[in-house]
Amino acid sequence: MTVDFRPPPSALFAFPPDSRPAVLPPAQQSSLSWHRPFNIPPAVYSALLHPAVPIAIAATYALTVSYINRLNRRRDYRPWAVSKTRPFRLFVVLHNVFLAVYSLWTFLGMIRAFRLSWPDPSMRSSPAAVVDCLCKINGPRGLGNAAVYDTAANRWTMTNPDSGYHLTPDGLPDATDVGRLWNSGLAYFGFLFYLSKFYEVLDTAIILAKGKRSSTLQTYHHAGAMMCMWAGIRYMASPIWIFALFNSLIHAMMYTYYTLTALRVKVPTRIKRSLTTMQIAQFVIGTLLAAAHLFVSYSVPVQESHPVTLQPLTETIPSQDTTGLLPWLKKLAFRAAGADGVAANVLSANRTLFGADGSHAVHALVNHRELRKQTLQTSVPCINTSGQAFAIWLNLVYLLPLTFLFVRFFIRSYLRRTNEHQHHAAEKAIKDVTREISKAVREMHGNTSDGPSSGSSTPRPERAYEANVLDLLNRKQRIAEREITKPTPLTPAQEETLENQENQSTATSTAIDVATVTQEQKYEANLKDVMTAEEKAIDSHPEESTALSVDYEAASPSPSHSPSPSAPMSHAQRRKKKAAKRH
Repeated sequence: MTVDFRPPPSALFAFPPDSRPAVLPPAQQSSLSWHRPFNIPPAVYSALLHPAVPIAIAATYALTVSYINRLNRRRDYRPWAVSKTRPFRLFVVLHNVFLAVYSLWTFLGMIRAFRLSWPDPSMRSSPAAVVDCLCKINGPRGLGNAAVYDTAANRWTMTNPDSGYHLTPDGLPDATDVGRLWNSGLAYFGFLFYLSKFYEVLDTAIILAKGKRSSTLQTYHHAGAMMCMWAGIRYMASPIWIFALFNSLIHAMMYTYYTLTALRVKVPTRIKRSLTTMQIAQFVIGTLLAAAHLFVSYSVPVQESHPVTLQPLTETIPSQDTTGLLPWLKKLAFRAAGADGVAANVLSANRTLFGADGSHAVHALVNHRELRKQTLQTSVPCINTSGQAFAIWLNLVYLLPLTFLFVRFFIRSYLRRTNEHQHHAAEKAIKDVTREISKAVREMHGNTSDGPSSGSSTPRPERAYEANVLDLLNRKQRIAEREITKPTPLTPAQEETLENQENQSTATSTAIDVATVTQEQKYEANLKDVMTAEEKAIDSHPEESTALSVDYEAASPSPSHSPSPSAPMSHAQRRKKKAAKRH
């Protein structure tokens, strides 16, 4: 028993699909239970699966949403008055609670259906048995015991006619057979799940009543779900179990989340993100599984009866001469006594029948035909009808764009929004750091005002440290140059003459000298503070320090902190300058 993958036959691509076979309603139950709380009349079941029903409802839904979207846009997306009332808010909560409970009930019912139709423990290790359970949903349980529709003969048949299971007198699968998905619950829960897609359009009505715009994803999702569930149930396509099982679980969690938000319970964003991720995973897995049904074939054991013809006997009837006299006398005696049966069984000396009795026995065996059974492995496709193939193709065409829309929604709602939030946070942090640096630089230079003060020029924050370093280097360079050009000692007479010449300007330069010394002291103190603060910052945060690149040709010291070139020189400076000129 093997499982093979091969291209589907061309007969499965017929459009429009063949309407045969008719859908099989679930059996009517006399005793109701949690998994069958009420019966569905067969006439209602068939009528609601008419193709005009989902087409009309889906078209009306899409047109209505488009119209109200335009109407809300004209109203500047203001909420309608009804959405602000208490009955409306109560309805929203009850609506979500109902769909959450209903979806969970459907999921549990489908789990029960799978438990009843799953292969026996002895067959669970066989891939063909598992595939047969998922592909063939009508008939009794067991590998090769399914009821399938023969499109060539246009009638239902049993995969294994000699299995002991039979169709009803009407030629249909027995609705009371157990062990296959359709009778175990798919016919019942799948049909109600199909009807629930009509009710779920109230999700869109709630959104529109709040003055919001219903997205393309919302409209496409609801309208497409109606058509896909209809096709799967109407044509009894086996992959519809994927929709009924997985989607009911996702909806149970999703509407529970909606209930909490309607009750104003704060739900973490990661839960909402996880729900969207699970929906996308559901679409991807569902698409792959549904498509696989078109290409799967597997082998099943089938018993076939065939006649066996016995070969004619080669032995001839012994002649009367070789039988002996005694057997003849016995035969005559029994016949005379009326015991013909005993006489017919009298054997000759060779232990064989003789005479007319032997001749009759030989002719009874010649050309005798006997029926014997033989088990053969027959390959069967997973999909039998064009209607089942149409339901699969319709689901694939629906799921591929839906998956794209959900992925786009996920990126826009979570990934891009998260990146934008992080970008704004980074920009804010940079602005805060820049503001603090600017404030610190102004404080170090004795300027705590937000704007520039009159009579002074505060260096830009990003250039303050560089300018001060350049000032320090220039100052050290000037000191070194003065040490190199230090004049030779003067004689006492020369010193006295020079002193008399300089005394004339001493009085006028005293005030300027005091101001200059004070300015230089402030500059040196300020520079020392800047250097000390920078060294402390680097020592405390060595990992944040970066190499300082200074353009010494373009950089210039701040005029508010460097000595003015036009300031008068002190008495000692003039003496040294004159001495340098003389030498």
